[in-house]
Amino acid sequence: MSGWEDIQRAVGTADASLVADEVLRLGAEERREVARRLRPYIREARQAAHARFDAARQRAEAEEERAMRAYIRQRMDEGVAEEVAQQRWWEGPYHHHQRHVDWGMRNNWIGPLRVAGAGTLGGAAAVADWLVRRDFSEWGRNMPLEPLLRVIAARPAQWQADLAAHLSGRLRATRLQLENGTVALALELLRRTGAEPPDHEPLVVAWVSTDPDLARDPLARHLVPRLFEAEGVGRVLRDDRIDAPSGRSWLRALTKAAPVEREVLVEGCIRRFLRGGSATDLRFFVRLHDLLDPAPSRERVGDYLRLLPAAPGPVAELALRMLRGPGVTLSGEEVNEAVAALLFRSESKLVRAGLTLLDQAARDAGDDLDHLAPALASAFLCESYEVRERSVRWAVKHARRFSPAGAETVREAVAVLPPDLVARLTPAYGHVEPDAAPADAFEPGTLPAFEAPRRSPVRPAMENLAGTFRHSYDEFAFERWLDGFVRHPGARRPPAHTTDLYGAGEWRYVEQWAEALLREAAGPALEPPVPREPDGWEAESRTVEGRTVEGRARRGILTPGVRGGIAASLAELGLVLGGAERLDTEEPQEGERIFLTPVRKKIREERPSRLLPIAPAGRLPSPALVSPPHWAMLQRCAEIYAELKEGTLPPYLLATPTLTSGHIDPAELVARLEGYERDGVRPLPADLGQALLRLPREVDSGVVARAGRLTSEAGATLARWLKARPEPVTSVEWPTEPGGRPRPRIRQEPTGVAFVDALFCDPPLHRPSHHHGSYEPSWWLVLPSDREVVAMHLIPHLYGDWEGPGRLRLHATRLCDQDGPVGEGMALLVSILLGERGWNAGQCREVLLRAVATRSLPAAECGRQLGQCLRLLDVKLSPVLQALEECARKGAHREVWEIMSGLLPVFLPRPGERANAAHTRALEFAVEVAGWVGARGTIPEVAGIAARDGSSGLIRAARRLDVHLGRA
Repeated sequence: MSGWEDIQRAVGTADASLVADEVLRLGAEERREVARRLRPYIREARQAAHARFDAARQRAEAEEERAMRAYIRQRMDEGVAEEVAQQRWWEGPYHHHQRHVDWGMRNNWIGPLRVAGAGTLGGAAAVADWLVRRDFSEWGRNMPLEPLLRVIAARPAQWQADLAAHLSGRLRATRLQLENGTVALALELLRRTGAEPPDHEPLVVAWVSTDPDLARDPLARHLVPRLFEAEGVGRVLRDDRIDAPSGRSWLRALTKAAPVEREVLVEGCIRRFLRGGSATDLRFFVRLHDLLDPAPSRERVGDYLRLLPAAPGPVAELALRMLRGPGVTLSGEEVNEAVAALLFRSESKLVRAGLTLLDQAARDAGDDLDHLAPALASAFLCESYEVRERSVRWAVKHARRFSPAGAETVREAVAVLPPDLVARLTPAYGHVEPDAAPADAFEPGTLPAFEAPRRSPVRPAMENLAGTFRHSYDEFAFERWLDGFVRHPGARRPPAHTTDLYGAGEWRYVEQWAEALLREAAGPALEPPVPREPDGWEAESRTVEGRTVEGRARRGILTPGVRGGIAASLAELGLVLGGAERLDTEEPQEGERIFLTPVRKKIREERPSRLLPIAPAGRLPSPALVSPPHWAMLQRCAEIYAELKEGTLPPYLLATPTLTSGHIDPAELVARLEGYERDGVRPLPADLGQALLRLPREVDSGVVARAGRLTSEAGATLARWLKARPEPVTSVEWPTEPGGRPRPRIRQEPTGVAFVDALFCDPPLHRPSHHHGSYEPSWWLVLPSDREVVAMHLIPHLYGDWEGPGRLRLHATRLCDQDGPVGEGMALLVSILLGERGWNAGQCREVLLRAVATRSLPAAECGRQLGQCLRLLDVKLSPVLQALEECARKGAHREVWEIMSGLLPVFLPRPGERANAAHTRALEFAVEVAGWVGARGTIPEVAGIAARDGSSGLIRAARRLDVHLGRA
């Protein structure tokens, strides 16, 4: 057998050590032959390994199949049915007979081939490329270190050093190289050969990713000085601690056993700080500097001063500690530099430290403080009022220690302070006229012009019914299709493609009803009867499957206390726990789950009668399962379906809109009813209710008189509607604690029209399924003259899915151009859209501008609802203020002030509540807007905060707003 055949056989065993043995036995000529054949052999080796894996998996599957058959035969011998035995197999014993085949078998050829190449390929660079080639980078394939080192050790010493350098240069500091042994191999070769590590930053990062042993590691004297230069070291060691539970700590190693002087480490840390970086990248070096604890040094003052202005907070704090250490005395220029740097940082701790440094310098100085005047002037320029106020107190305290020249320097800087602080400096430094407040550059733009949707005649009824019954997504497609179905009997052709319509218990989609209408018209009496529950019940059973810990099905056993708790919890949800008296007859067993059958209570006990279906269609879902506008659309389909089965369809519908606004011309509706009376046609109840809701709010007196002359009951209903249209009262109830959802309320005395009463009622509090939100784009057509009611029905869908409130933007936009009063529902829709932060944030803000342009914005109420959203929902103030400012600059500034005047009383902290930065920002923005519009009139909640003692940002902002609003 040749050398190549021996290598092939060894690779097939997946044993890298065996391959190493075979390689070491090869002669020079055989090595060259193996090296020549290795690369073409990769594909064959991979395929052979995959074939071995597939064969092993087939054997395992065959063994599992035999075990299953034996189990089923055994159970059938015991009298168990075959289907039951199969089910029990998959529920339990199957897991005990599984034969897992290691997926690693597919790649176990990689390690042996790496060893073969390392021992036979000629050049060191070629071997380095071979070891890290992409074909070998499969998951879970680690370097076989011991066999690799054996074959590499047989090579010449210089060749080994070259390989160590080449392999080190191919490191990329990736987790894969660290985990698969590439890093370990490269580092071990460097240690064994004694070669100097190449100047390669990823090599340093890879080294610090391993456990430190600096006392015995020959690489330490080369790589420790490079720790402070290589990018990525700080990020790798960001979580390193000297007291790490694992015992692996580079901090401990560097402070206890570093092969360099401690001063070298300190200088390295300072150089790393000066190079810059994020707080995360520098965290390790800050900890190392603290552990080294260098003595304060006058020679390093300049370096530490350079770190104060822009270094990350922990680095700046470290530098400040070293500058304030014992034995370090700063000159006047250095104090000024340090104070100026600290006072303009964002961290309040460092700002306060700057003032403390100013105090310390004053104590150490003599009677002349002129050298500190520039630092004091820098403090006056700080944006923080607290810093300014404290610097003013310092200036007053030390006023006598300034010479006339120093005092003049202070006076020149005083003008930038607010008037109240300038007044406090006047007795000590003389009168100074504060700088005039910069003129407000606010210039309101022109409110955008929004083109209102045209109110054109609706297109005629559809005639291609079979080809369009699934296309109800168009706004008017549903109405035109129903109109065409009723008007054109000849167009009622069967659909080309049908669904398992009659197998469904309920039809929740208008497309299902449209298909049913076409199929019923083509072949009457094809629908099988639908079993119905007794009158007054909406029964719904849910069974929870239960298994014991052994896998056997059994009845649940509950103690009386547990049973009572479950029954009480279900009762709170409107569910009755049936058969509970039998659940405590045995002792409970650990590991059981219980069979429960909850039964819904009678609907008549939970819902007002106006929510019950008025059409005798067994396919209608419960009103509790779909939103009221959606259910209204289904109800109209159901009554047309019922009339079709009875053969009593009217010649046309009353509710078909005549205008693209969704309205019906009142004269046209009167004419339709006159035709009904003339032909003796009975109006469909839901059709009549929908027609009434589509009447405009303003009707010509002549049309009202014509309606009064109608003689039918439907005519009388229309006449009453035109004389006294129902006006539901709407409101939004908010929970008292954060996390709850707003509850829409609609109050209306029964009108006598069940279809109308079902819509003028409270929407469901939650959105239990996607069925609740079906056909939302068409809801405005159901209630074209009652946009506030539509808004109320949309509120439960604000957080219906992952899209959030922004998904309702188009619906809210449409309501701006509809008819009817607006109230808390419209205000909530518009206000919550202001908090959107996603890609459609700009479009959501346009809803507010459109509402202003169409005079449909209840601005003050919008502010109140927005305040509740900020307090109780996940709505952030920053995007809200950004949206309001943008709208104000586009011409809606007066409405924005009305919004803020409604928001502040609701949003501001109440007595006993803790204020935060958001409250202050809201007041500061209100001050700006009040200046833009010249607002006047006290807001009691703002005045109450302004009257408090203290000088916090909240109180100062409240005082400014209160003063502005109180001006005559």
